Amino acid sequence: MLVPIVMREQPTVLLTERTKHLSNHSGQIAFPGGKADKEDADASATALREAEEEIGLDPALVDVLGVLPHYVTGTAFIITPVIALVQPGFALNPNGYEVADVFEVPLEFLMNPSHHRRHAFEWEGVRREWFSMPYQDKSAQRFIWGATAGMLRNFYRLLSA
Repeated sequence: MLVPIVMREQPTVLLTERTKHLSNHSGQIAFPGGKADKEDADASATALREAEEEIGLDPALVDVLGVLPHYVTGTAFIITPVIALVQPGFALNPNGYEVADVFEVPLEFLMNPSHHRRHAFEWEGVRREWFSMPYQDKSAQRFIWGATAGMLRNFYRLLSA
């Protein structure tokens, strides 16, 4: 997964809304990214390739800083978040099959712990916990939750350490 930080006057994080017909995580807010291909050299190569395929982000405008520790979801997906800086001025071309929308959220908002909401419930005797970071932009209420919010929370904790 690419965690693309757009280097605007006030940095933003580029996120996608997945289309509603996808079998996994349909309609959810996500980072661009996906499964590694055997040709990918590493997690960074996967993240850059997937971001180009999903939203048309030119890898030449992306400067990879490094990776966060693996993130394991409750549904057993293992994700390697790749942190990168993106030069503004890009033109995106989202893949309409996978991506319903692409938008940016101020990094300052996402790194503010007062916007990190913790949720919990018990299902079949197992307690499940997750974070959300609801964000209202000019066009819609964006409910960032689950793995995306969890990885952002981990990034916050790393930066605040």
